[in-house]
Amino acid sequence: MSTSRPASEARTGRFLAGGIALLVLAFGVVAWLAKWHLGADSAVYRAGALTLLHGDPLYTRDVLTALPDWVRLPFTYTPAAAPLFLPLALVPSGLVWGVIAFLSVVGLIVVITVVSSPPGGSSLLGRSWWALPAGTAVALALEPVWKTLFLGQINLILMAFVVLDVLVLSLHGSRWAGVLIGVAAAIKLTPLIFVPHLFFTGRWKDGLRALGTFAAFEAVMFAVIPVDAVRFWRDSATDPSRVGSVHWIFNQSLNGLVNRASALASWSLAVAVGVAAVLAVPAVWLVVRLHRRGEDAAALLVTAFYGLLLSPVSWSHHWVWCVPLITVLLVKARWWAAAAVTALFVSQIVMLVPNGGDAEFRWGLGWSVLGNGYVLAAVAGILGLAARELRLVRRSPQVVTV
Repeated sequence: MSTSRPASEARTGRFLAGGIALLVLAFGVVAWLAKWHLGADSAVYRAGALTLLHGDPLYTRDVLTALPDWVRLPFTYTPAAAPLFLPLALVPSGLVWGVIAFLSVVGLIVVITVVSSPPGGSSLLGRSWWALPAGTAVALALEPVWKTLFLGQINLILMAFVVLDVLVLSLHGSRWAGVLIGVAAAIKLTPLIFVPHLFFTGRWKDGLRALGTFAAFEAVMFAVIPVDAVRFWRDSATDPSRVGSVHWIFNQSLNGLVNRASALASWSLAVAVGVAAVLAVPAVWLVVRLHRRGEDAAALLVTAFYGLLLSPVSWSHHWVWCVPLITVLLVKARWWAAAAVTALFVSQIVMLVPNGGDAEFRWGLGWSVLGNGYVLAAVAGILGLAARELRLVRRSPQVVTV
């Protein structure tokens, strides 16, 4: 009786959380029938797939010919992303947003479920039947999450790929470990940061499998669309401005911070890379320490947030990693820390600070702190955790578990 009740409550929680995903899908159907224009980025994904099928160029100064007339955005993803988006070509144009939003909420549920159930520890979701649906509902209020859904982005889906790969497949020694990271990186380059994560945590085969998967997808595209593939890797891959103004407040990366502070000085990227190189030392040390202690979710989060800082462009909606961070803090009963992180990402601060044009260059100290809130919080978090670990080492240099 005592074991069946938690199992029954867990099923109830999953059922209710799934109901939230279905409600999102139902809203997507309504939006399609009402001909509302939602999810500009999801329209780009579908247009990229159709452009590939039509044999038209993916990377051009003009917009993709398959885009609906209310969207005017370029295809900024890798050549391998286009065939991976092919299933979207089967979906009616107006329904693509609903499908991606539904899959995104499913990915959100998967991430919360996996991270809240650490190996050998008590599951956060096992404590109350309402934990999963309540956590899912609260997550929808976080700025990176609702903006990802609004834009029709796939950040939540890619995060679910990485979490499943590192915290499920890899930990269980699956021969498929690394593949999902390779697929995610074949769509957006930023998940490549998790390849060195696998290497630093001693999972060389998984890391090589991730690299091999990524390389295989991209190599195929050199054979299928050689001109586009060369154009992307020669020009687009090394040009952060291809995705928008790097100084805009919504670019919450070290590069964005430095460009705002320097008013787009030519040396901004070099300085940002230099700061990231220095920050890599405590970040890598933390990843290794946490992994050896069995805190794999925490180690993964250090890599994820370091990757957001390192990337030349990390739009605020890329910061969906705040969801597993809050979940880990709740699992560890770090209530105040969880509340602080939730408050930061619910506050919508990046939506409220003056921005656009050259507004970021005239902030002053107060607005600069608020306008770089995600960046400063991540840097402080990594340095704070490193300082804590250093104190633990000094107290018990031979102990790696707590």
